[in-house]
Amino acid sequence: MSGTDAVNAGHESQTPLPDGAWPETHPAPPAEMQNRPRASGRRADAGRFRFPTAILLTCAALGVAGGLLLAPANWLSTILFPVLPIVSVAMAGLWLLPSVIGLRLLRRPLVGMLVGLLAGLVIVPFSGYGFSSVLTNLWWAAFAELPFLFVIWRYWGTWMHYIGALVVSVVYPVMAWASFDLGAFGLWYQVLFFAVTLASCVGATALGILIADRLRRAGVGGRLPQPRRK
Repeated sequence: MSGTDAVNAGHESQTPLPDGAWPETHPAPPAEMQNRPRASGRRADAGRFRFPTAILLTCAALGVAGGLLLAPANWLSTILFPVLPIVSVAMAGLWLLPSVIGLRLLRRPLVGMLVGLLAGLVIVPFSGYGFSSVLTNLWWAAFAELPFLFVIWRYWGTWMHYIGALVVSVVYPVMAWASFDLGAFGLWYQVLFFAVTLASCVGATALGILIADRLRRAGVGGRLPQPRRK
């Protein structure tokens, strides 16, 4: 084979195939390589939704502790509801506490819902409301989880915990308006009711953040997930 033939053969080997594919001896164009999804990114996203045994055990411990807290709080709130409703609603933020601790400590998707579920299951035999207690706990846990859902659990800023607290402190009085018969009271009492709910939810969230940070400094929770690099 002459030198000219060798050069021509080299050019022919780099010609695209009829279906647009490139032979193995020739790399894909740079534009195509840039548009390919990164396998490492997909693996990182999938890893965030895995629940290792250590994470599950931590969620279980938080759920049990939360249930032991909410069981007496549930009875106390029920007793105060007909006579001192404003004091009863002052305890509302406690239902956020277990999920806030779980999310702040573990920073994993859906751990707030999982901790809320487990806490609800713990108090079922003691609440007097049966499995409706589980739905109640999940309802409150959803508001703790919701801000992080909107960012697909990619950002864990402290202020996002307070967004959930602010939202539920408005939603809960509106949904419980008839139960507390707020329409029968004056405007000042209605404003006070919303203010007490807000203070309870924000205060419980702040307490949950504090507890989670103390637990982390004590070595509970393991290593935090690292943010993705762009």
